[in-house]
Amino acid sequence: MNNLRILVTNDDGIMAPGLRSLVTELSQIADVVVAAPDRERSATGHAITMFQPLRAKDMEVPGAQAAYAISGTPADCVKLAIDALFPGQIDLIVSGINRGANLGTDVLYSGTVSAALEGVMLGLPAIAFSLAEYMDPVFEPIASLAKDLVQALWQKPWPPDTLLNVNVPQLEVAALRGVKVTTLGHLRYNNPILTRQDPWGGTYYWLAGQAPEDNNVEPTDVWAVNNGYVSLTPIHFDLTDYRLLDTIAGWDLQLPNNRGR
Repeated sequence: MNNLRILVTNDDGIMAPGLRSLVTELSQIADVVVAAPDRERSATGHAITMFQPLRAKDMEVPGAQAAYAISGTPADCVKLAIDALFPGQIDLIVSGINRGANLGTDVLYSGTVSAALEGVMLGLPAIAFSLAEYMDPVFEPIASLAKDLVQALWQKPWPPDTLLNVNVPQLEVAALRGVKVTTLGHLRYNNPILTRQDPWGGTYYWLAGQAPEDNNVEPTDVWAVNNGYVSLTPIHFDLTDYRLLDTIAGWDLQLPNNRGR
């Protein structure tokens, strides 16, 4: 692991305890730099900033050789770090540790996963870590586990165009049942929209809801975390549905002015 250079990022912001615990642990095995949002940017997906400037403020993060708070999205942070702040200096992107799980179809909304995926799109391997606990997260044991997983995974041959998405239940490390290689589950929330009235009689809405616990089975990531396993899911940015390519190619689809040609 000598001279391994890791970029740590997240979507909870550069002051988030999950990121700081992760940096402390990873600095024991690698040279660590940080580029993370200057504030909370959860659920921003893969948004990037197009019509306003990005600013990078030099920060102190214990364990990091350099750290910048970025005024943009998680994807902005990684793009700026790789192309401008640390060009040619990064071997691996590690995103997290997120406060709350990033499981199933929720990865499409996740800034944590999107930050890592931006690195993959730019040609670097990446790992995203999330702790499946939002209300009262304890990051230190999971950060130590993340360090061990990074050490193990870095020795394995996985393609640089694939993100490894890791979710860890909040249990004592000794109580974890192991690592499960999983697929993405499907999360469709019950009562996802709450309708309320403001003091002036206007209607407003909260996005909320609860995920049903019985709609995912092995080998999904949702099942694994609910059953005490660390979930490891390989994710690719190619969203093509290859199952339908031949079927659609057989459809008679012509533009109106091309018929008969």
